[in-house]
Amino acid sequence: MTFLTLTPETLPDSHICCAMSDRRYAAGTEAKKRWLAETHAQGYRFSRLDERGKVLIEYGPGAEAWQPVVAPDWMVMGCFWVSGRFKQQGHGKALLGTALEAARGAGLAGLVAVVGRRKLPFLSDGAWLRRQGFHEVDATDSGFSLLALGHEGAAAAPAPRFADSARRGLPAGTQGLTVFYSDRCPFTEFHIGTALRETCAKRGLSPTIVKLDSREKAQNAPSPATIFSLFAGDRFVTNDLSVCLDHRFDAILARAGVDPAPGL
Repeated sequence: MTFLTLTPETLPDSHICCAMSDRRYAAGTEAKKRWLAETHAQGYRFSRLDERGKVLIEYGPGAEAWQPVVAPDWMVMGCFWVSGRFKQQGHGKALLGTALEAARGAGLAGLVAVVGRRKLPFLSDGAWLRRQGFHEVDATDSGFSLLALGHEGAAAAPAPRFADSARRGLPAGTQGLTVFYSDRCPFTEFHIGTALRETCAKRGLSPTIVKLDSREKAQNAPSPATIFSLFAGDRFVTNDLSVCLDHRFDAILARAGVDPAPGL
């Protein structure tokens, strides 16, 4: 198996695994590539299988993470996927080994991953990571878990934790729908910029949309899911981007017990 670690020089002519053939996501793909190129200088890396498929891992130093975690002595993982016909071939363990070796080489204690306490969309599979030796070091009331895996021989380091902003969420009394998103995913540009606006307009809703367009904003976000998070009032609802779609919106909010009426 051959893995490629993309650089600012190779990104323009390389696929990034997701949204490869749907033109609706062309702008989002370019936005994600720009984000990867910009964060490369801070040590963020995107590695993928040298095939046309979704087999990838992203990781970077905790001090530079675009997530509300406090982990300066750790390497923080971003997206990590092995899908379709590439499953059950050892790619996941190989990619994880690449990231763990990068942590060792950078003098960091190991890897940290944000997952759901139950399986959540757009986050790594926490159950699989636990089978690889990760253990929970922190959790939020909104259903997120922080897992860590130290590498053999690592010096003792303070345990990583969620930032206070992720624990607090939005202030009590917040009104309406609020969305937080970033360019960490090629799907967000279309889903927020087009689908969600149309879905909400159809229902007479005016969501507050906050783009996490800096590391500082992401590290102080009210949700650990900085690709996309939807709040209703001060309550976290979902990190599932498909809620932006007209045919998914009502069902997902209903399952969360939310009535998306104007004036929410």
